Amino acid sequence: MDGNSAIGEAAIRAGCRCYFGYPITPQNELTEYMAMHLSRKKGCAFVQAESELAAINMVYGASLVGARAMTSSSSPGISLKQEGISYLAACELPAVIVNMQRGGPGLGSISAAQSDYFQATRGGGHGDYRTIVLGPSSVQELADLTMRAFELADKYKIPVIILGDGVLGQMMEPVEFKKEAPAELPIRENSLRGATGRPSKIVKTFTSNPSELEEINWSLFRRYTLIKKQETTCETFMVDDARLVVIAFGIAARIAKGAIKTARAEGLKIGLLRPITLWPFPEEQVKEVAKTTGQFLVFEMNMGQMIEDVQLALAGQGEVAFYGRPGGVIPAPSEVARVITRLYYQKGLK
Repeated sequence: MDGNSAIGEAAIRAGCRCYFGYPITPQNELTEYMAMHLSRKKGCAFVQAESELAAINMVYGASLVGARAMTSSSSPGISLKQEGISYLAACELPAVIVNMQRGGPGLGSISAAQSDYFQATRGGGHGDYRTIVLGPSSVQELADLTMRAFELADKYKIPVIILGDGVLGQMMEPVEFKKEAPAELPIRENSLRGATGRPSKIVKTFTSNPSELEEINWSLFRRYTLIKKQETTCETFMVDDARLVVIAFGIAARIAKGAIKTARAEGLKIGLLRPITLWPFPEEQVKEVAKTTGQFLVFEMNMGQMIEDVQLALAGQGEVAFYGRPGGVIPAPSEVARVITRLYYQKGLK
């Protein structure tokens, strides 16, 4: 399947009952897939909204009444959804948001890029909030992490972002769907399902009481601290004896892995650390790798957005170089291999 369709199938199997989207390249196949297939599940709703703003607020409403809900878009469309994502976070409502990134800023291009790392990992909208951000690197992982995204969203009552890109969305690979949610999912306690037999509930994001709003923020912060402890994940590849470790995510990590195999064949001791959760960022894992090497290369298809998280994790315990291709340029593994080789010898590594 292509990556976009794999997300759609995984979402349906994960119990997604409501999808609200708006067309934008390079994620249109996901909207098309949901339009064709979501109706096979009883009680499901597909809506092509009139705008990105409408789509995210439809997700807000569906989540409010207890449905597993999802929307998807690409970079400038996700920008338009940011206010709604902030509202979801404030109301402690689960949702899954897919971003198949393209080049930016502005309308940019329709080519694959990783230009939205800051937007995704820093909240993106107004206020003190976080979203869990998952960074897949294959079609199989798109499917697996979509299933995981719905589970995490419900577990922590939080929006979860799947940060893909145009390459992952369009490429076709074998994919196995390993599980399926029960036909009837438990109803969340905070869902608005009618007031019969209980006091009415009011869900709101506005308060004129600063102390009340402060406590809401502290409550969210405590949850984010728990997420950092329990849900941080990454992949390591050939790091045990590595003198230089590449840190990359998503499709860039896939490119980097090919470059590392080439470098290893030439006798260079190179490894890879790939964050799977982009937030929470795998700080402890980076620190652990830094115990055996002090040289790192951050490779991204942007101007170096993740490098800040790497530097914060290292806290001065390693040297960090950067190589990036922004704007939708997709480098070949051979290009990255040349960069790795040059840096390796510049640092006098053996």
